[in-house]
Amino acid sequence: MAELYIRTDMTDLPDARGYFGEFGGRFVPETIMPALDELERAYAEAIADPQFHAELSHLQRTYTGRPTPITYARRLSEALGGAQVYLKREDLAHTGAHKINNALGQGLLAKRMGKRRIIAETGAGQHGVGTATAMALLGLECHVYMGSVDIRRQQPNVFRMKLLGAEVIPVESGSRTLKDAINEAMRDWVTNVETTFYLLGSALGPHPYPMMVRDFQSVIGVEAREQIQAQTGQLPDACIACVGGGSNAIGLFHAFRDDDATELIGVEAGGRGIESKEHAARFADLDISRPGILHGTRSYVMQDDDGQIMETHSISAGLDYPSVGPEHAHLRRLERAYYTLATDEEALEAFQVLSKLEGIIPALESAHAVAEAIKRAPTMPRDSVLLVNLSGRGDKDLDTVINTLGDL
Repeated sequence: MAELYIRTDMTDLPDARGYFGEFGGRFVPETIMPALDELERAYAEAIADPQFHAELSHLQRTYTGRPTPITYARRLSEALGGAQVYLKREDLAHTGAHKINNALGQGLLAKRMGKRRIIAETGAGQHGVGTATAMALLGLECHVYMGSVDIRRQQPNVFRMKLLGAEVIPVESGSRTLKDAINEAMRDWVTNVETTFYLLGSALGPHPYPMMVRDFQSVIGVEAREQIQAQTGQLPDACIACVGGGSNAIGLFHAFRDDDATELIGVEAGGRGIESKEHAARFADLDISRPGILHGTRSYVMQDDDGQIMETHSISAGLDYPSVGPEHAHLRRLERAYYTLATDEEALEAFQVLSKLEGIIPALESAHAVAEAIKRAPTMPRDSVLLVNLSGRGDKDLDTVINTLGDL
């Protein structure tokens, strides 16, 4: 396999202003604009520097454990009786999820910029763990904002972050979930912009974050495209990934976006169902989701008639977010990617099915993508291929699953 590196030649988006079509841009206080300009310049210099690529590639191979493999889900495929299901195993990356790819990339960039204090936000805890891990490796100070609701349902990850030397800062405002953690991290950044690097965890926020996070996660798709052809002799008929902010999905989709025969399918959190309005399915419920601005970027946002941000619900903390990355909004507008949903109940069922049939316990976020494969595979010919991005492992979610199964 070719040496791992950041792919910047697969698209000319975003444009110079940070827009993916009509989505993206920068909508932040003036005090942050110089920091974003500095970050954009530093990133452009880094990706033009072979030494930066070499250092990141070395860490990916020797620390993260890349390339992560593709696993043929034979028993699941046989049980479904249709398409052959393959899993891109980001759950096998160090820390148990794809988040380490971006954390290491941005961590190296922060060190290159001379920023010693790192702040981050987290929902499911995996970005927080990835950031705390990378900062421990690089010797940088780490502070992670996390909603108190997410702290309660992700105790193992909270302990891991503290063990790795990070300060975990509870957020008690709003819904006390990911949205509010981002709010507090951005407030911190505004206050300490000269000395602090904001290590944003998903492909959202003001430019250049959606582009930068996508590029650091594009290693998923670059690897998967080569691996799936080596194993099956063909490109997948469809790539499936869960979509919260959207980093694991855009990382997979990026390498396949010019392969018109490969369908790109993002799976949002259907929560308790669209009718309940207790969900995080931004593209599925256009009654309450429409273009707007949140956390510095223009994308689809769940909002009421007065433009107030609505609260969301998902069994998975990492998908519990009222907006979505601007490149996903653009791909949907172009009809290049299709977005569907899985409810809490469907994700929980997929969580159990994959565990029992393949001996792989997925993150509840990833279980949403597995749920779509379970629906879709039986409708497809047996010689077709579904590639599912298994974005993380599920040990972090066992308390939630135990409690929920008890309720059911």
